[in-house]
Amino acid sequence: MRIRENIPISELTTMRIGGPARYVIEVESIDDIPKAYEFAKEKSLPTFILGKGANTIGHDNGFDGIIIINKICGIRQNGNLITAQGGEEWDNVVEYACQKNLTGIEALSKIPGSAGAAPVQNIGAYGQDISQVFDSANVYDIKDHSFKTLQKSDFHFSYRKSILNTSEKNRYFVSSIALKLSIGQMPRPFYNSVERYITEHNCTDFTPQGIRNIVSKIRADKLPDPKEKASSGSFFKNVYLSEAEAKNAKLKNIPVYQGHDGFKINSGWLIEQAGLKGKLIHGMRINPKASLVLINESATGYSDLAKARDEIRTKIQTKFGFYLEQEPVEILDNPNTSSTTTKGVK
Repeated sequence: MRIRENIPISELTTMRIGGPARYVIEVESIDDIPKAYEFAKEKSLPTFILGKGANTIGHDNGFDGIIIINKICGIRQNGNLITAQGGEEWDNVVEYACQKNLTGIEALSKIPGSAGAAPVQNIGAYGQDISQVFDSANVYDIKDHSFKTLQKSDFHFSYRKSILNTSEKNRYFVSSIALKLSIGQMPRPFYNSVERYITEHNCTDFTPQGIRNIVSKIRADKLPDPKEKASSGSFFKNVYLSEAEAKNAKLKNIPVYQGHDGFKINSGWLIEQAGLKGKLIHGMRINPKASLVLINESATGYSDLAKARDEIRTKIQTKFGFYLEQEPVEILDNPNTSSTTTKGVK
């Protein structure tokens, strides 16, 4: 277990914003997990679980607590069941599954982050999400200081939500996840942008590896590599509607999509229609190819990011009446939070 002091959050997250964390602990084995929380108890400090930092925003004042980074890696297969350690790179899990010709997560290729963070916000893309294949997770229960296994039904998955970021967000450290995949291919029709790419490029390989290749190329064209450009991926969630709201939106010529999880409006479309595509606002560039993404070009800190976010929200709410919900989690320095507080992130 590696313990470091006064580490800038900007060095740990892909948006590259945030002051120093009091301590950073890297856990490299299952035995390190309870030791990390014992250390936090001794110091009377709050904790925050961090994966790869791709869906996390730091504040300028830093975090007077302990950031725990999961470094436990490994993937194994048992028939159609894939088990990944929580610190494993998520895209490594997708690559492994595709190499085994297993379908279920190929459309989730190139999503940055760790395997342990995948169920936290029920990551999804191009018609697939974790809830469709999730089997179980091994976790450390911070409340009663014990290891246990949680089943899919325990997570109460919904759009970008699970118990890990709602009702039980302060309770579990995910040490590993198990996914129940299938032999075969993703059923057609595929997600609209995937179908367009197939038509434009005359693609014929729809195996898991074939779809992974297509999705990887789509993402490479539209989304900045966080290693090259500071970003936290999709910054705003899509807008979900009731059936009545969806009918009303269609009457206003707003494109509404229906998926397995309900009716939705692409927030990127709303941002583009508001004339914000490609704009630089308080140092944050709205990605000209995927307007849900904010790129930190010259923001001096969290205050600039917050100003840009709020300005975008105001314009969308004024023009369309919809509120854009932020997707990335923020590391908050809350002195009233107990030393067992934990927030899972991507």
